[in-house]
Amino acid sequence: MKKKELPTADVGVLVGRFQLHELHEAHLDLIQSVCNEHDKVLIFLGLSPLMVTQNNPLDFESRKQMVLKEFPDVNVLYIKDVNNDEAWSNKLDEQISDLVSPNQTTVLYGSRDSFIKHYTGKYPCIELLQESYISGTEIRKSIGKRVKNTPEFRAGVIWAAYNKYPTTYPTVDIAILDENEERLLLGRKPFENEYRFIGGFADPKSLSYEQDARREVEEEAGISITDPEYIGSFHVDDWRYRQEVDKIKTLFFKAKIMFGKPKAGDDVCEVRWFDIDTFNPEMLVTNHRMLLECLLENLNKKVDKNNKK
Repeated sequence: MKKKELPTADVGVLVGRFQLHELHEAHLDLIQSVCNEHDKVLIFLGLSPLMVTQNNPLDFESRKQMVLKEFPDVNVLYIKDVNNDEAWSNKLDEQISDLVSPNQTTVLYGSRDSFIKHYTGKYPCIELLQESYISGTEIRKSIGKRVKNTPEFRAGVIWAAYNKYPTTYPTVDIAILDENEERLLLGRKPFENEYRFIGGFADPKSLSYEQDARREVEEEAGISITDPEYIGSFHVDDWRYRQEVDKIKTLFFKAKIMFGKPKAGDDVCEVRWFDIDTFNPEMLVTNHRMLLECLLENLNKKVDKNNKK
């Protein structure tokens, strides 16, 4: 491990994340190079406000134990992530000051693409130049594809499930109307007898729920619609999540058909027009009947408003 030379200091401080199942060769070289220069070494592990994500799968304690197994004489602490470089730097300086005596000098270490370019604090920094670069992202991605037949592996999976925040999964459902708002286009999935509003899970990469709504309609019904109009949101009693902590909430839109001839696609096997005035709610899947009530109320309000003009 090479470094840009600066005057020696009493205390070496290393800031990193080390979000892997074990320290790899570059990590070991990095930490050892700091230990070789200082009798007192502090390692601050970046602590995300999120838990069990792809970029930050491990908590502080598991990473602390991993570091101490290889380097039992270092001091391992955490520094919380914040969305402000100056505030983060001030907090790091404050934590270091609590652990370093006034007569001791301190220097901070980081590797390529580390905290150094964001640090605005009072301590000098040294960039350690790695002779080899190992991608933690690629290692995590590889680990995520493998299953191990060990109790420890299964225990880790269970730990992760119990230590992530409860999640609400957003979906979109769309009431597709004809030009006169007299007919309603519904879809039916294989192995179901009842119909449902066209819809699906929101895409994390989309720019808006309206964009999700347009995409779902194109994929499942093969048509283009007018700008979706939001009319309500609801908890969905989805059988897959009924016994889970995580739940589904849907954003309900209405729109009119604009272009195309309806054709079933994606996971829908049939699309069909229904007259709204004569439609039997029992023909809908149970957890979509509240959406129909919302739609009818919305359409009735519009009719009442127009009648008063």
